[in-house]
Amino acid sequence: MYIAGHLTIKKGRYYAVLSYNDSLGKRHEKWVATGLPVKGNKKRAEEFLMNLRRDFIPPEPQTPEEDMTFAEFCSVFLDLVKDTIATPTYSSYEGMLRRAIIPYFKSTGVLLKNLGAKDIQLFYASEMKRVSATTVIHYHALIHKALKYAVKIDLIDVNPADNVERPKREHFEAGFYSTEEMGRLFEVSKGTKLEIPILLGAFYGLRRSEVIGLKWNAIDFEQNTITIKHTVTSCNINGRIEIVESDTTKTKSSLRTLPLVPFVKERLLALKEEQEKNRQLCGRSYNKKYADYVCVNEVGNLIKPNYVSEFFPKLLEKNGLRRIRFHDLRHSCASLMLANGVPMKQIQEWLGHSDFSTTANIYAHLDSSSKLNSANALMDCLGKGSV
Repeated sequence: MYIAGHLTIKKGRYYAVLSYNDSLGKRHEKWVATGLPVKGNKKRAEEFLMNLRRDFIPPEPQTPEEDMTFAEFCSVFLDLVKDTIATPTYSSYEGMLRRAIIPYFKSTGVLLKNLGAKDIQLFYASEMKRVSATTVIHYHALIHKALKYAVKIDLIDVNPADNVERPKREHFEAGFYSTEEMGRLFEVSKGTKLEIPILLGAFYGLRRSEVIGLKWNAIDFEQNTITIKHTVTSCNINGRIEIVESDTTKTKSSLRTLPLVPFVKERLLALKEEQEKNRQLCGRSYNKKYADYVCVNEVGNLIKPNYVSEFFPKLLEKNGLRRIRFHDLRHSCASLMLANGVPMKQIQEWLGHSDFSTTANIYAHLDSSSKLNSANALMDCLGKGSV
């Protein structure tokens, strides 16, 4: 087994860090203190690391027992995949398992080896009484993935989730603001911490993670472009909220470059100037950790994703605006483009959807202009004038 290793420094001392995959394919990292101060000890630290890598024997991973319950296996599965998936994904898995899947199957006591399609189907029926079909579909995807892993490591022969009927996905109609409502929203948000997030969400259709993740180096004030390439998300890990910064977007298509229009450019330049003044006024009290980010407050702290979700509806209520979600600004952006004759394909590229069908499915009911054009073309062919 190959053991990788490197040195790192913490509080002025060298630490050896070993990395390896166990026999189940799970990635592990082990830190070992060298006890050596950094100054004058680099060669000794390197020798320590070399000897450690040579002599280290990885412990055998604990494999799930044959007679474990499905609920117990779910906990084991969560631990096994933790180091192989992104933090937001792990947070999602943990939430679904801890809140719903594990409690239900713990109450049934069904063994992993005895789990059948009927057991899973009964769980879905039970959950449909309290959550949406979309949520149950997410449960199904996770249960199927966990059981697929159980097949892979020879705990079960077949995946019982293959024979389960998922509920049908509910038809989703996005909420959106009209031109007048959007104008009013821009007006009431001016000067608030939500002004820039709202501007970016409504005009560019950015997701919340893309708004909060926008950095100054992604904005080219000379070429007048804005590139969406970094995200910030908020995750609940074991009951603790963690902020995850990532140099990746949701999908490859989400990585996109959009034009920096004059009124947005003007506001961003003014914001950049404001932030520089705040840095000078606050001095050492200013938080320089997030200096690269656009969406920070007066003392340099990053505007958290949860702040946007919590205070956006409060802003609407305070100013008598119709209640929508922050994500609905993205839908509002798309609906206004459709209303002004922008083709669906261009909207897909603007929003960064990976699949054209995603855009079409969400906004097809709003695409009245294309339907009207189709009707007029047919009327002209039949010599009946136009609608």
